[in-house]
Amino acid sequence: MNVNPVLEDRAARPYAAIPISAPMSRWGEVNALVPEMFAWLAGRGILPAGPPFYRYWVAGDWEREFRLEVGVPVAAPVEGDGRVVPGTIPAGRYLVAVHQGHPDRLIHTIHAVDKWAADHGVRWDTRLADGEEVWQGRFDFWLTDPAHSPDPETWSTELAYLTRST
Repeated sequence: MNVNPVLEDRAARPYAAIPISAPMSRWGEVNALVPEMFAWLAGRGILPAGPPFYRYWVAGDWEREFRLEVGVPVAAPVEGDGRVVPGTIPAGRYLVAVHQGHPDRLIHTIHAVDKWAADHGVRWDTRLADGEEVWQGRFDFWLTDPAHSPDPETWSTELAYLTRST
């Protein structure tokens, strides 16, 4: 697998999101929030300011729940309504890589990014809370609109992981 991560400095960006906890075995519940998020924005006349994303706070697996947000960047901060919450993509240095192809193979790109980071001394911005590793900025940005490119083999997903500055 040819993955060429780059380090990028990024500015903070506001977003709106729906939080969810789910294991991979129930990932359909996570994916179902994307159209709901766009409908929420449209209902308020708010235009997206970037592609939809998943922000991972805690990584899970097939049975252990992920804690994440399904979100969309916006031009200015929004007020949530209980279901939708406002947030900010943190400013900082991110390790960024693009996965090409079906999302079912995204794990291979994640492993390649993790290996690249370890080989280059890059550390993630995480903290330990209640025995769990909590990410300060771990994002999958969905660059391809399935309505325009329905074949998942043509999709591109940007992984952007906030790195620790020291």
